[in-house]
Amino acid sequence: MKKLLSAFIITLAFISTSCRTLSSTTYIKAQDSFILGNNEHGKFSVKLKNASTTDLELWKAPVGGGRHSQVIVKPSETVKVSVDKNTALRIENNANASATVELLVKGDTGLSMGYKN
Repeated sequence: MKKLLSAFIITLAFISTSCRTLSSTTYIKAQDSFILGNNEHGKFSVKLKNASTTDLELWKAPVGGGRHSQVIVKPSETVKVSVDKNTALRIENNANASATVELLVKGDTGLSMGYKN
């Protein structure tokens, strides 16, 4: 399932690069994180809706290391986050249940995408 989801997201990224937007529903296992943009890239913005029943944590993580700008996203809440060049957006699910997020990415969509627990 994880490989199928990753392949789907990568395919969407390639298709969407030409129009510079990416739309995805992403699933994050319990006690896991999804990292968007952990590679060299330009600026991008994300409109993220927490479609889960538990809080999620967002962090900006420069590719060179560190993290900053924590945002807590409540269930059913939608936030918009602007992300600088060469900075990843880490979406953490610290709950004991899987999480679902709806993402709309604009700007540089040549972003790496993956999971890290």
